[in-house]
Amino acid sequence: MKHRNLETTPEISKRMSNVRLKEGKAETLLAKSLWHLGVRYRKNYKKLPGSPDIAITKYKIAIFIDGEFWHGKDWEYKKNRLKKNKDYWVEKIEENMDRDKRNDELLIDKGWLPIHFWEKEVLKDTEYCISKIISFIENRRNDTES
Repeated sequence: MKHRNLETTPEISKRMSNVRLKEGKAETLLAKSLWHLGVRYRKNYKKLPGSPDIAITKYKIAIFIDGEFWHGKDWEYKKNRLKKNKDYWVEKIEENMDRDKRNDELLIDKGWLPIHFWEKEVLKDTEYCISKIISFIENRRNDTES
């Protein structure tokens, strides 16, 4: 799907240029926590659909840390609250959500397990996110041993 040619103000352009796609605080926090536990991974692994923020190749686990706005957290509620450039943002966010879904399906087809965390979830409760990942690693380890 292609974006309609909507006007973007210089303020929006400047704000968008500051958006970081990689190496955010949440990604770094989760990655370092896993590394300290001895979990080895690849960051922003471009060989996989969606370039997961963290790819644990040994167990085929692809981890994405999604920004709440960009990936549509509570989207049905929030999209009705958009005030400026509503058509543009609805289309943009829904394209992101569709792409995430397609990438997850492609990963599953390749035998990978996609896991998504919200950015604020990682920042507020890193231990919970780590425990979920460790649980998935143990399940994958057990599956390969049986």
